[in-house]
Amino acid sequence: MKLVEPRHPAAFDNNSIAGQSYNQLEAPICVDRVTKEYLGGRRTALDAVSVDINANQVTALIGPSGCGKTTLLRLIAGLEYPTYGDVKMHGKSIRGPGPERGMVFQAYTSFPWLTVAENVARGMKIQGVPKKEQQERAEHFLRLVHLEEFARSYPIELSGGMKQRVAIARALAQNPEVLLLDEPFGALDAQVTWEMEEMVVEIIEREAKTIILVTHDIQEAIYLADRIIFFTRQPGRIKADLQMDFKNGRRFLKKEDLLAEPGYLDMEKQLYSMMREEIKGQTS
Repeated sequence: MKLVEPRHPAAFDNNSIAGQSYNQLEAPICVDRVTKEYLGGRRTALDAVSVDINANQVTALIGPSGCGKTTLLRLIAGLEYPTYGDVKMHGKSIRGPGPERGMVFQAYTSFPWLTVAENVARGMKIQGVPKKEQQERAEHFLRLVHLEEFARSYPIELSGGMKQRVAIARALAQNPEVLLLDEPFGALDAQVTWEMEEMVVEIIEREAKTIILVTHDIQEAIYLADRIIFFTRQPGRIKADLQMDFKNGRRFLKKEDLLAEPGYLDMEKQLYSMMREEIKGQTS
């Protein structure tokens, strides 16, 4: 993937991009002692979870299967509601989906009867965005995800990775403040996955969004995230809240450059160790 100029001021250094000072930015999402129960209280997915999500930062939620990470993402999206506690955006309780929060699912969600450009413009049309602006923004975001040549194609003509690019472009075109990614590359093969991950780095730099990523992939979490929140096995609690300090505020346009960065292997070992602890706990 070619090197791109970021939207905000940044200095390039050995294929990396200097990041912002995230610690000084307001936390738009606040999760306050949230418990989520199912089956009339017989199953607890999340147990008294509290966390602030920092602005213009990529926060990855990881942990063993069933730990509640996707449940938390759905609570932030407003698709579900806490049993106890509260989820707030800028101090206001989230009571349903809203255009300030865009979500990309693992499953392909394009409308098959619409072209790629029409799919990207669909959310803007519902919001009442003028038609000319819909077209301009759709073209912009299709260029951003490298699909401008497929604007008039239909989803059936696209590969799985291309369909996910459409979903990301559609979410971004609605100009959400927070972008929620629910294992968006989980169904893709290894080559397409790392190509998509590098594309997300480009998007992060150009759009400066607050991103919350749910993933089961430790390498993906380390590569994309500025911060990783690790959950225990069910009922999900926060086991560790880890800043990717070894990156020194940088993001890497090529994944292999991060793999060679001092501190990467230590972080990877730490996360695998925590994952193994939780998996053993499930089976003991």
